[in-house]
Amino acid sequence: MTRDFASTATVRAQSNKPLAGLRVLDFGHTVMGPSCTMMLADMGADVVKVEPAPEGEPTRRLRGFGQGYFGYFNRNKRSLSINLKSEEGRTAALKLIAQADVIVENFAPGTMERLGLGYDQIAESNPGAIYVSLKGFLDGPYRDRLALDEIVQMMSGLAYMTGPSGRPLRAGTSVVDITGGMFGLIGILIALRERDTTGKGQKVETALFETAVFLMGQHLCYAAQMSNPIPPMPERVSAWAVYDLFTLADGTQMFVGITTDQHWKRFCAAIDRNDLVHDPDYATNNDRIKARPRLMPELRKLFLSRDTAAAEALCLEARIPFASVSRPEDLFNDPHLKATNGLLETILPDGTKTRLPRLPIVMETLDTNIYANPPATGQNSVDVLTEAGFSKTEIQNLLDGDIVVQSDDEVGLIEKTASI
Repeated sequence: MTRDFASTATVRAQSNKPLAGLRVLDFGHTVMGPSCTMMLADMGADVVKVEPAPEGEPTRRLRGFGQGYFGYFNRNKRSLSINLKSEEGRTAALKLIAQADVIVENFAPGTMERLGLGYDQIAESNPGAIYVSLKGFLDGPYRDRLALDEIVQMMSGLAYMTGPSGRPLRAGTSVVDITGGMFGLIGILIALRERDTTGKGQKVETALFETAVFLMGQHLCYAAQMSNPIPPMPERVSAWAVYDLFTLADGTQMFVGITTDQHWKRFCAAIDRNDLVHDPDYATNNDRIKARPRLMPELRKLFLSRDTAAAEALCLEARIPFASVSRPEDLFNDPHLKATNGLLETILPDGTKTRLPRLPIVMETLDTNIYANPPATGQNSVDVLTEAGFSKTEIQNLLDGDIVVQSDDEVGLIEKTASI
């Protein structure tokens, strides 16, 4: 069947963004790869998400917590749906790779090589390419093992440090995947800087396990100075005398940190307890740590007599760090995020309208507004191939052979970011 070659909604050139003109092929899936390329796209790179034909990335169909992956990590991208397991699909992919500045993949070890798309297989045709391989482990005994965010949290001690003794707990978000994506981005920016000087690209590698180990560095440094095994965070001896959760009169919880002696003096003044300031047992932070058995019951009683509004007013008056315990959905109504446009209006591929976090970087030269919603599967296949120099006949043959899929759905561009 002949397809209409009219252009679908295309991510327009973002000439006002620092990475405008950078061509990126995103072979990533789930979180680690897509988070890296989402940040590139937010900075203005033209990111083409390469998805398997005909159904697209499996993450689109995940349920449970997986429902949040695709819609968040794939904004500002275009979608090309292609069958890389076919000879025609691989040939088309190689033509696209030959024109790309950056290629990002986080498949299982050896997958890209089996497809004929590994770094050694493409470097000669595109010596300027920066090839980013995001894996579970760097080269070593574990290299061929499969890994997940939660797996490396267990391996690295992160889960042990998060939960109480005997109950290792993963962090409450994909912290290692996302941080690993950030390290991939850092590697890309370094490689781009070097390419400006040498004209040559290179392979960039980072991995989940090594990322998790990097996050554990402060605990390794602590352990090196201790004769006994270090305790998990819920059982630690805090460096601060007052650094804890308090239950309030309305049943909510608030975390309060009094981490300096000036904090302590201001807090005592706010509660009109000059006697506490002059108590020698509370004179310094280290004194207050020793006196915690006497101090903390009194503070718990004080906070239990106040509701959330009164406790917040107290902490604001004393200018000490504090936070009510929030659920993720509470962020939709957070007054600070509303005032700063910290959440960007987004339409997900299933039509859901929501608001999702913007890139938390403020620069004079960086506009971090969303300019394209997460794409439908294959939404931009024809556009991408046309721009790469494929003829109408070649594209039609790929479509007719189901090597490439062009979606009839269009999520569309953001013409103008609406106020939130």
